[in-house]
Amino acid sequence: MLFHPEKENPALHCSDLFLDTKKHVCQVNDTPISLTPTEFSILQILLENKGNVISGEALFHKIRKDEYYTKSSNTITVHIRRLREKLNDTLEHPKYIQTIWGVGYKIDEP
Repeated sequence: MLFHPEKENPALHCSDLFLDTKKHVCQVNDTPISLTPTEFSILQILLENKGNVISGEALFHKIRKDEYYTKSSNTITVHIRRLREKLNDTLEHPKYIQTIWGVGYKIDEP
């Protein structure tokens, strides 16, 4: 049987942001960042789709599979804002999470 370390300990990263999906750990510059399960899921989805724009609605449905989404719902916006605060990221000069107005969010490698 072959050993596949990436399947044993899947890790995602962007610059100095590190996310270990198996251990449920987030770090920036080796400093642990405490995330809620929803924040962790949003970050994981964005990192797994690095370079691609994910709409707020798609994020909502991937996280809250059975709940109804309305365009007026600001659930994802609030979680993105809190994520940015925890990651010391800003909307004006994003280091990690970019907002593509009217479309969604993405993470790109710097």
